[in-house]
Amino acid sequence: MKMTPDQPNNLSERLLLDVKKKKDTSSIQLQLAELALDFLAQQLINDDHKKAFWINIYNAYYQILRVEKKTTKSAIYKKKLFSIAGNLLSLDDVEHGILRKYRYKYSLGLFAHLFPSKFNKSNAVNDLDYRIHFALNCGAKSCPPIAFYHAEAIHAQLDLATQSFLEGESDVNDESKVVYTTALFKWFYYDFGGSKGIRRIIAEQLNKDVTNYTIKYKKYSWEEDLANFV
Repeated sequence: MKMTPDQPNNLSERLLLDVKKKKDTSSIQLQLAELALDFLAQQLINDDHKKAFWINIYNAYYQILRVEKKTTKSAIYKKKLFSIAGNLLSLDDVEHGILRKYRYKYSLGLFAHLFPSKFNKSNAVNDLDYRIHFALNCGAKSCPPIAFYHAEAIHAQLDLATQSFLEGESDVNDESKVVYTTALFKWFYYDFGGSKGIRRIIAEQLNKDVTNYTIKYKKYSWEEDLANFV
């Protein structure tokens, strides 16, 4: 009797959990690699499922590549080092190709990549959600902590991640009318809707009108901070 394959979202959560527990992940990695493409598409039926799956995959594989495989920081994003549904992928494929809907990495979010791979294009989210930037962890001290994302609760979880991160990373000086906040806003400027979008997000999360405030970006700490789980 043929066994029914595990659902991709469940596999991504189990992979991340085993990473956290420092258990052997080779069996789950193999299951992810051997998923059928059509099955992956059938299971990741909407952006909620896609975001939960790919955020967990990114956060799990960063830890696997850096801790277990000893991948250098210069190679860890660009090299295609893990397989999902028979396709070799890089962390950049997951972040920029799929979760950011094939945005060109160095365009602040303004331009789409002219020639996305077939896999990235077919698996990308329909709508770019800026909140993913407060969920992806690249092993640096200034990164958001790692959480376990579930399709059924993804909106509430991303809202919480956004609020928690911005409250911790933003300082408001009312006297000089300056907001000091995360450099993520600068790097992915257009993902957030430009200046107006950034001010709106800050105002919503800090419950403060910053219309006439200057926005300044803090220096991002790249000091390594692995296994920073919630």
